Amino acid sequence: MRDLSGPLRLFIFAWAASAAAVHLYFGGFGFPEPIGMRGFHLTVFVPLCFLLWPALKSSRMDRPTWLDWVWAFVAAAPHAWVMWNWDVVSDRMEYVDPFGPMYMALGIIAIVTLLEATRRAVEPGLAWMIIICLGYMLAGPYLPGVLNTRTFTWAEIVESAWLVPTAGGVYGPLTGIVATTIAVFILFGAFMQASGTGRLFTNLGAAAAGRFSGGPAKVAVVTSGLFGTMSGSSVSNVITTGAMTIPLMIRIGYKPAVAGGIEAAASVGGALMPPVMGAAAFVMAEITNIPYSQIVVAAAIGAVLYYYGILAAVHFEAKKAGMRPMTAEEIPPWREVLADAHLVIPIGVLVWLMSERWSGNFAAFWACVAMVVVAVIRRRTRMGPRQIVDAFVNAGLTMAPLAVTIAGAGIVVSCLTATGMVVAFGGIIKGLAGGSLPILLVLLAFTVLVLGMGIPTTPSYIIAAAIGVPQLIDLGVPMLAAHLFIFYFAVLADASPPVAAAAFAASAIAKSGPTITSVHATKFGIAGFTVGFGFIYDPGIMFQGSAWTIFSATANQAAALTMVTAAFAGFLIRPMGPVLRMALGVGGTLAVFAHSLGDETRLLISVGGLSAALLLQFLAIRKGLPA
Repeated sequence: MRDLSGPLRLFIFAWAASAAAVHLYFGGFGFPEPIGMRGFHLTVFVPLCFLLWPALKSSRMDRPTWLDWVWAFVAAAPHAWVMWNWDVVSDRMEYVDPFGPMYMALGIIAIVTLLEATRRAVEPGLAWMIIICLGYMLAGPYLPGVLNTRTFTWAEIVESAWLVPTAGGVYGPLTGIVATTIAVFILFGAFMQASGTGRLFTNLGAAAAGRFSGGPAKVAVVTSGLFGTMSGSSVSNVITTGAMTIPLMIRIGYKPAVAGGIEAAASVGGALMPPVMGAAAFVMAEITNIPYSQIVVAAAIGAVLYYYGILAAVHFEAKKAGMRPMTAEEIPPWREVLADAHLVIPIGVLVWLMSERWSGNFAAFWACVAMVVVAVIRRRTRMGPRQIVDAFVNAGLTMAPLAVTIAGAGIVVSCLTATGMVVAFGGIIKGLAGGSLPILLVLLAFTVLVLGMGIPTTPSYIIAAAIGVPQLIDLGVPMLAAHLFIFYFAVLADASPPVAAAAFAASAIAKSGPTITSVHATKFGIAGFTVGFGFIYDPGIMFQGSAWTIFSATANQAAALTMVTAAFAGFLIRPMGPVLRMALGVGGTLAVFAHSLGDETRLLISVGGLSAALLLQFLAIRKGLPA
């Protein structure tokens, strides 16, 4: 992003702050007509992508060029037209009413400018995916087999990508959920940061985990999980917490690639952590019509298990290497943590309002208000006009790339739906699976990880869900479990090789190789893979079933993760030999994935196997036997 200064910086930041403030007002007092709101949202945020992000690495970084200003004004035109003519758009009969030259011109401008904004501010990979999908609509009639489609006119292609608000495209429901609920939650995150909640999370992580072996790594895990309530971006989490934790980890003995991998694995999990869970969870609620509060409850145990798995892996690695805890000077006293403890009240307000079935945007609005009010209690957290304005600015700068990301994902979904590719590609996967649910799950997991190589988590989840969820439902998987499965692998893609945005950001801080860092991130985030499949086979981790079902499913996952992470590290309570190490790895894998054995048998394998290994090592220590 450009580093602006002077009046130009003031003007553009005021633009971003004002746009964010309007979204907050609407969140508390009601939104205008949906199409008009979506038009306003894109009118104010798409142009910012041209003013704040340069076209090329060689472009000026201190100010936009005249061409950037042209791009910005042209990009605003089609969305401003929709904003002022929302009634015309709402009354149109899609694919029936004429799509004349004016609509064509505005639609082409909207698509081209969104492509360029996506290339600049988000990921070139997503821009290329949009181009490929639009090209497929043209080339489909000439392709063989399942790839063959009917002939689309240019007008139909542009209309489906731009102006089909009931189904997809730029003005589809996905843009609607971002313009309303997600925007207000981003503002809540910005107010949390402005009030010093980030300091609370950092100090809490250090005070809670810093005294243990490998303390800085555990601080990174705990802090990144807490930061997940504020940030919808794994890369942002890495940069925010990694700047402190990665150097500390390296200083106490972790290799740079390992330190970066720990931070990347912990940071991507922020999107899995209730109560916010990032943008994708709100999209999930929109797609499934399942209340967001129900999604949060269903995801809670899985998120805890994910971070438990990372903490276990970090602990075993630290004990194996004999790493020291943080020094007393590096650990903040508990009175320092308690000095900011009042800042959790707004989070409680948010959770309470959502549990009472208030809309997400209304709950987030009052959580923002509560944050400003509660922060007044202490001087150190009090937000003056400058801090409040900065919060609006930061929220606006976050919303701009997200707006074009979701609009671009809407184009992809619209193209896939109009061509029938969702059905065709789903049919290909279903055919390869041959009616086998385990094979289908593996194929879908691989598909989502591949999608995540070039595009961010939210559009990756949206596209994969459109393809994969119907196939899972056809095989009897409940809708929420199917979506959570896809969601988990979309999140993990940010830390998995060969292209992993979070791991690459961590490697830059650690000064390590990006690929080896992403390999370590995958190793430390292994819990995400087990929990992802657990949503399908162990509904107890979604708080479904009896108390025993919930307990046994959770205990089995926790014990199995302990076994697998200990096997990776080669250490439990002392170094392990190859035989015990292999036995733990195989036992943990069977306990998680061998669903044909039955729940009780798997629980016996995990808990019994772990207990036996602990007993063997304890007796070996008592007898003074070598490892």
